[in-house]
Amino acid sequence: MNKCVIVRGGGDIATGTIYKLVKSGFQVLVLEVEKPSAIRRNVAFCQAVYEGEFTVEDMTCVLVSSIEEAKEVMSKNQVAMMVDPKGEVISQIEPIALVDAILAKKNLGTTMDMAPITIGLGPGFCAGKDVHVVVETMRGHNLGRLIYDGYAFPNTGIPGNIKGYSKERVIHSPCEGVCHNTKRITDIVEMGEIIAYIGDTPVYASMSGLLRGLIQDGYYVTTGFKMADIDPRVNEYQNCFTISDKARCIAGGVLEAILHGLS
Repeated sequence: MNKCVIVRGGGDIATGTIYKLVKSGFQVLVLEVEKPSAIRRNVAFCQAVYEGEFTVEDMTCVLVSSIEEAKEVMSKNQVAMMVDPKGEVISQIEPIALVDAILAKKNLGTTMDMAPITIGLGPGFCAGKDVHVVVETMRGHNLGRLIYDGYAFPNTGIPGNIKGYSKERVIHSPCEGVCHNTKRITDIVEMGEIIAYIGDTPVYASMSGLLRGLIQDGYYVTTGFKMADIDPRVNEYQNCFTISDKARCIAGGVLEAILHGLS
């Protein structure tokens, strides 16, 4: 499996990297948790954990339960996904590269000895210590830049600005409990409209716009958990189904890091 890259995490940013790698001729195995928490689910391969398989743009990700199944799926230029949050299969596969794309803002267990080339996306990794390379994930001039010594910019906790809206675009759970959605991704919502319930507690739209991100129905959230995302550009419907510019830029950095490591 000398063309295999393992990607830890299958959220929307990770999906950009996975897509780029497969299109560039690599085989990709994604390792996910039992209940992924991505909110931009229409463009996140991790949705395959819930649905068995999931297609983003023109690429399909298939949930598998064994390495043999993974090999078969990858041989068809599809993405294979396994539920393996601890990365227990990594040593059995011996990938040429490993990408930690969990975006947890901290290292959840990735080490340099997991693969000949190890790459961490965003804050929480030290290049040269935790991983070989860190890819910058903060929007701006350095987005996608490779860091071979030290850290990416620290997390600011401030969402990207769209048409003057930033923090108000993101909705967090007002309490702890099971989420039951009343709206779906692509719906146009008005400020103050109910988009979901946490138990009996309503969750309101923080602004008017296009609902482009909403956590999986039935997900158990904690207080303050990020659970929805609203885009003020109501005419950007197609963006709900396509990989973002940020994800593609980061993917370019990952591909560069791998090709450089192989040269």
